[in-house]
Amino acid sequence: MRGLSRTSMAEVEERFNAAAGSADLGTLSDELFAVTDLLDREHGLRRALSDPSRAAEQKAHIVRTLLEGKVGESAIGTTEAAVSARWSRAGDLADVLERLGVVAAAAEAESQSRLDEVEDEIFRFGRIVAGNPDLRRALADAAAPEAGKRELLSDLLGGKVAPTSLRLITQLVVHPRGRSLEAGLEEVGRLVAQQRQRLVAVVRSAVELSEAQKERLMAWLRSSYGRDVHLNVEVDKRVLGGFSVRIGDEIIDTTIVGRIEEVRRRLAG
Repeated sequence: MRGLSRTSMAEVEERFNAAAGSADLGTLSDELFAVTDLLDREHGLRRALSDPSRAAEQKAHIVRTLLEGKVGESAIGTTEAAVSARWSRAGDLADVLERLGVVAAAAEAESQSRLDEVEDEIFRFGRIVAGNPDLRRALADAAAPEAGKRELLSDLLGGKVAPTSLRLITQLVVHPRGRSLEAGLEEVGRLVAQQRQRLVAVVRSAVELSEAQKERLMAWLRSSYGRDVHLNVEVDKRVLGGFSVRIGDEIIDTTIVGRIEEVRRRLAG
């Protein structure tokens, strides 16, 4: 988000934090996702509610009239704050409500001491999808009925992952909002990690790392970045030896493949 929207997002998050304190976080997450979906479907409504020329009070009144009795007070209050703010582009309004839906779900997982579990499950699901083209096509098919996708995810994941993981994955699959499934999962994983202000490191290794190796790597990354780091470890036989670590746009590559590529670049130069 650009400058104006970034400032507005901070203001809305403050209102959200106050409202979320007394809310059922799972329900709040579902309701904010529902409002996001409404704004994505109803383009005229989204334009009207993000129009800077309309008075904030008028837009808040529209929200309350539309949503009262359909969602809880916490979701209404958060949405009122969002439509009362000013956004760089109309789409940022729906984006911030979706983001807060993810934050509410992550906060619920943290309150249940399942945040690490949710991070791991979202990452692992991304790897499963990447390795199964048929499953990816079924989940990404825009023509497939929403109910069918929900049923497929329930069959695959129901009772096998935390309810928060199923909630977030289902939202991404059913309402991708123009993103690939992989991009959506990565974005949600980042937001979940931010619940404890942690960085997410994607580690590629030829073999599964032992718990002792993970602890040493996390300690090294923590000292290097000055923040806690959550590891998502991906076993990749193409690595040959060593490992690589990606944090955001930064890559630390100690793999044999990486060294070979570096030599090739130097020779080519």
